[in-house]
Amino acid sequence: MTDHPGLRQRQAQRTREAIQDAATRLFLAAGFHAVGVDEIAAAAEVSKRTLFKYFPSKEDLVIGAFADHADEPARTVSDRAAGSSPLDALHNHFLDGLARRDPVTGLDDRPPTLAFVNMVLSAPSLQSRLLLYQNKAEQTLAETLDKTCPSPVEGTARLAACQIVAILRTLAEDNRRCLAAGATAQERYPGAVEAAGRAFAVLRHGLADHYD
Repeated sequence: MTDHPGLRQRQAQRTREAIQDAATRLFLAAGFHAVGVDEIAAAAEVSKRTLFKYFPSKEDLVIGAFADHADEPARTVSDRAAGSSPLDALHNHFLDGLARRDPVTGLDDRPPTLAFVNMVLSAPSLQSRLLLYQNKAEQTLAETLDKTCPSPVEGTARLAACQIVAILRTLAEDNRRCLAAGATAQERYPGAVEAAGRAFAVLRHGLADHYD
């Protein structure tokens, strides 16, 4: 008798989470460069071969936490309510993330999250790997925009996706800088909402009012 596909998927997900949790715990305790793959596999109680099945590189053990968010902008556009524009859906989704203190928005001031972000920023190899996920976010968003809101001008969806992903990244980075400077998430929240409003206004209306 074979396992039900759903059971296998859940087991695989539990294994993946166990590996990632063990890696994150060790990385935060000792530093990314000080922890070896063998140590992570032992802590997660899996073989090294199993570890690499789920995470092809040591960097993926860290950046893999961002993988689930790579297609989030695209999903937000695809799942938007009837009558809602892509930019309205993305703006509202970001505001909802700010209210929930979603780490992706940069407005999560819990010590483990701040330590995790500092670790990523301290390792060039992690930042390089993060760019791959950002490129994926741009690609999937461009494909979704092209399908749901086709433009008669070729390349418009790609240009729009690059600008949108850049705006989301910049807003998150600005929030993280404020927290790093000593502000709490609660103190930063009104400014973060205001900054998001300005950023999406630029996306909606362009830069003509500012630099033309």
